[in-house]
Amino acid sequence: MDLQKLNIILSLTLMPFIACQAQKTFQMKNKNTFEQKIKVLLKQMTIEEKVGQMNQYNGFWDVTGPAPEGGSAEKKYEHLRKGWVGSMLTVRGVEQVRAVQKIAVEETRLGIPLIIGFDVIHGYKTLSPIPLAEAASWDLNAIKKSAETAAAEASASGINWTFGPMVDISRDARWGRSMEGAGEDPFLGSKIAVARVQGFQGDDLSSPTTIAACAKHFAAYGFSESGKEYNTVDIGTSTLHNIVLPPFKAAVDAGVRTLMNSFNELNGVPATGNVYLQRDILKGKWGFNGFVISDWASLNEMITWGHAKNKREAARLAALAGSDMDMEGYVYIEELAQLVKDGVIQEAILDDAVSRILRVKFELGLFDDPYKYCDEKREKETVGSKKAHEAVLDMAKKSIVLLKNQNKILPLKKEGQKIALIGALASDKNSPLGSWRIAAENNTAVSVLEGMQQYKGNELLFEKGSEFFIGDSNFLQEVKINTSNKSGVKEAVATAKKADVVVMVLGENGFQSGEGRSRTELDLPAIQQELLEEVYKVNPNIVLVLNSGRPLSINWADKHIPAIVEAWHLGTETGNAVAQVLYGDYNPSGKLPMTFPRNVGQVPIYYNYKNTGRPTNKDNNVFWSHYSDVEKTPLYPFGHGLSYTTFEYSDVILNGTSFKIGDDVDVSVTLKNTGKVTGKEVVQLYIRDLYASVTRPVKELKGFELVKLKAGESKTIHFTLNKETLGFYDNDGTYVVEPGDFKVFIGGSSITTLETDFKLVD
Repeated sequence: MDLQKLNIILSLTLMPFIACQAQKTFQMKNKNTFEQKIKVLLKQMTIEEKVGQMNQYNGFWDVTGPAPEGGSAEKKYEHLRKGWVGSMLTVRGVEQVRAVQKIAVEETRLGIPLIIGFDVIHGYKTLSPIPLAEAASWDLNAIKKSAETAAAEASASGINWTFGPMVDISRDARWGRSMEGAGEDPFLGSKIAVARVQGFQGDDLSSPTTIAACAKHFAAYGFSESGKEYNTVDIGTSTLHNIVLPPFKAAVDAGVRTLMNSFNELNGVPATGNVYLQRDILKGKWGFNGFVISDWASLNEMITWGHAKNKREAARLAALAGSDMDMEGYVYIEELAQLVKDGVIQEAILDDAVSRILRVKFELGLFDDPYKYCDEKREKETVGSKKAHEAVLDMAKKSIVLLKNQNKILPLKKEGQKIALIGALASDKNSPLGSWRIAAENNTAVSVLEGMQQYKGNELLFEKGSEFFIGDSNFLQEVKINTSNKSGVKEAVATAKKADVVVMVLGENGFQSGEGRSRTELDLPAIQQELLEEVYKVNPNIVLVLNSGRPLSINWADKHIPAIVEAWHLGTETGNAVAQVLYGDYNPSGKLPMTFPRNVGQVPIYYNYKNTGRPTNKDNNVFWSHYSDVEKTPLYPFGHGLSYTTFEYSDVILNGTSFKIGDDVDVSVTLKNTGKVTGKEVVQLYIRDLYASVTRPVKELKGFELVKLKAGESKTIHFTLNKETLGFYDNDGTYVVEPGDFKVFIGGSSITTLETDFKLVD
């Protein structure tokens, strides 16, 4: 069908068959015609219909039931039937999605399908570990597979767009959303961003098993002052360009189709209305052709910030800045059309935003088949499948970090021991699911107790010790802490006294991290520290299993407890993963993606800090960069993680000592498994640019490789440094590579022992 006939068909807006005809017209397979089809469709759209595509509503009624009557729900429903809604979120399940999509496709004038969004953060219904835990695996293939598993389940339930991955870099463990990202390092964060985007979107976005990804929050949300949610951000341009933006750029380069802007301000301008971020950098310099969605009602919040006087001004600022879709804010739908009619905003601004939104819908194949994600048979076969459970169990095991293992207390013997398992979290089937698990059913995690009960050779004695948390925790409310009820402590101590080994499961509730869950203390909440110390008095042979969504301050435990395992919130298969690691059926290989502080007073703490002018006490006086009451070093450094075997590094070799800018610097190191069992090690390469026009950190991660070796086996690992890894962004955001002196460090954490150096010359 030629364009002239297509225009004639689409112009017949009063004919009852127009919606279905428009759908048939746009069922063209060639992606090269997307732009042509978008232009044709834009010409047929009213201003209100264009604004409608920029409007996203939260699910507001049971769409398989009667239409809503009265209130905002009825108004939303009418907007949906008029074609004034471009997307909906939190509508899930094939039955619900089909019903709401049917209204958009069959009852509106043009029949433009909805894009259905959902927070698929670490799985849909079958949950993987929280994203920070997955980052601890440093296993990019496993992380990609985890996203694929999540996409398969979500897409089978009618969803075609996730609000993930979160790629915010954060150095502050007080910030609750640390759990949702990849940690403190932009290099690791960039690699993980790419893996997750590729996992969600696959090789073909039109496949019914893939979903569009959304990199968030653009930008600098992880640098909220004092780690407090929704707070202001005040950082320099060097931090912005070298730390904050690289994972977003990596996601864009990997083809991410959407970005979400952030709640914070930057340079006094809320991100939702920030032209520099969205127009100049993202859509200008980077050439991003997908679309930008606001975070929940963030357009309205520009008024509260004191940036916009009212909704009309907020709509103007956001549209001009490049925010293409308003999430549950009612600002665009109420104000934007009139702004265009009044000549305040050019219609071309709307056309640009709507083109971006339609482009993603075409790429998803929604115009070819709006119901492609609505297959009841696939939903039944995919959601909660054995394959999904196997995948999340594999990811959970890879995410566990062995922080300490004095006297080789781990792995546990499989028979002949009396083991005391202590802690309310040990039998908890809800908390291990973690935060951001909207589609998962409560109490569906395998508990540590259930996991350890699978091993029959030992006598397992279980005591809660006390309830750490009061009442049922949920997504909307603060977790209530038990600070006074110590019932059960005496029984736990008595049980520990007669055991050979004590396993204590302590830490945060799954809802103590996540959005809105900032903390000013990072120690064990509730009465857990007291319980730990009381048990230690009668039996110091303790394995501490930590549950958390962030680094914790466990100074006392590090000094006294012989074995410590960071088990995060590992999702559906938590107990099986923990048990397999404790008993040695899986050799832990995780490495920390965030630094663990000695106390909260060190926060923010991170490995890639600047040297300062007074880094050491060279004059033997008080005037140097330090604390007077605690070491300035971390409790556990970035990249730290032990194994049940040991590794030896040797022979760091470069292919020269002086290189021209643009040359490849080849670095090799020999790794040997010096222990008695097979194990995996994350070999980490760091550099330091000693002198630069903009001061550089003392170390920067620039390469890593996950290596598996049998006992006694050696392997030479090769890395390549080039202009992509040896440069940095100056304060104008220009990438530069400068001549000078460089150091190279290689080891099993950011505290490395092997180093060498080279020169870079013009």
